[in-house]
Parts: sequence; C-alpha cells; structure tokens
Amino acid sequence: MKILQGSFVLFFFSSEKKWLVKVEKDKKLHTHLGVIDVGSTIDFDYGSHIMTNKEKKIFLLPPNIYDFVMKSQRTTQIVYPKDYGYIAGRTGLKNGFKVLEIGTGSGALSTFMASIVMPQGHVYSFDINDEFMAIAKKNLEKSGMNEFVTLSHYEAEKISEYKDIDLVIIDLGDPWTYLDIVYPCMKSGSFVVCICPTMNQIEKLSNYFYSRGYIDSEYVETFLRKIEAREGKTRPNMRMIGHTTYLGFARKVLR
Repeated sequence: MKILQGSFVLFFFSSEKKWLVKVEKDKKLHTHLGVIDVGSTIDFDYGSHIMTNKEKKIFLLPPNIYDFVMKSQRTTQIVYPKDYGYIAGRTGLKNGFKVLEIGTGSGALSTFMASIVMPQGHVYSFDINDEFMAIAKKNLEKSGMNEFVTLSHYEAEKISEYKDIDLVIIDLGDPWTYLDIVYPCMKSGSFVVCICPTMNQIEKLSNYFYSRGYIDSEYVETFLRKIEAREGKTRPNMRMIGHTTYLGFARKVLR
C-alpha cells in the first residue's frame, strides 16, 4: 500500500519513540534523532523506511486505532486502551451497536467504540464543554471515525429522544445522576458502564445501581505491565500503567 499526499504515517524508531504525522509535500519533522523528511515518503510503501540526517532508521507504518487514540490531542485524561479492551469484552461491543456516551472528553473512547460498531452501528456522544467537543471532532476526523460518531451538546431532553440503545457509557464525576435519564433509552439487558477516577465515586455508584433498575453490577480496575523480552534476561518492566480509572458495570432490567 502506497503512502499518498494527505496520508497519516506512524514514523517508528522504537516503542517509545514514534510520531503520527500527516504527510504533506516539503514537510519535515525535527526530532532528537534528526530531521525526518516527511514529504519525501510520498509514493513509498508502508513498511519501508527512511533515514534521518543523523543516519537513524525510521520505519513507515500504517497507523491503527490504537495509534490514533494514544496520539490524539487531549485536554482531559483519556481512558486507556487497557480499559477499552475490558469494556468491549465485558459488554459484547460489536458491529451494529448503538452506543450512547455522556462525557465525550477528547473523543478517545468514542474513536475506539466507533471503530468496532462501524459500519452498521453508531456512537451518539454528548458533552457540556464546547472546547472538549471541538477537540474531539478534530481527533475523530483525524482517525476517520467521524462518520460513525454524532457529537452533541448535552441536554437531558435530547437524551430522551434515543431508543433501543445497546450500550451506555457515562464518563462524568457524578454518573449516578444520569442512571434514570438513560434508563428509558436502553434495551432491556443492555449494559451501562460508568468511568470513575476515584473509589468514592464507585462506592456511591454501587448504592444507586440496584435501586435504579440495574443488576449484575461489577467494579474493576485494570493494570498493564510490559515484559522486557531478551534472551536469558527476560523480566517484567520496572514501570507499568497502573491506575487510570475504575470501571462500574451494570445491566438494565425491567422495574
């Protein structure tokens, strides 16, 4: 596959040193490894490499959703891919799902969910902060997922217009206040996932789920530790991605 004018390329030197850049004629990227001549990669094949002016080899890789998420512009703390995976697996997220998200933030989770529910599904995402929504829109356009995500300014009346929602994501500081609002929109048996930075929030949320018509509640925290694999010296990395958020899951039943 050829790199074209306007293509996004992951310029890869190592797992810690990589850059996601839109290719444009005459564009150059200045790094501590030297100058990367971005424009010169037009008509190169993905998977090939170029050299910097300091003779460092840089590979040209096609970016995936993980790359777009991790390199997205952000003004808020994003939920990490380690959490995305559990959300998708626990809720059965798949093509065709209609997802309602309250708390768009930088659009990282919206991007991930859209990449799974497309092309038949859709993500309807709401936020009250116009600055966040503007950044989310740019990130979605960059990843090519904007076609499968509708961004709207949050109003409770707008939420009530949606029906047969397969999954609800609430990423706000007081998720329990939205449980009654999203309940009529959801399919029976469908999941609501609340993203909570603190244990105090999870504790309070647990008091609300059952009384609001949700069962099968679960609260988890995920960790990710990389392994340094070298012949005769393989060991866990001394650093890891520890706490990022707590996840609260529950399923809607008829009340």
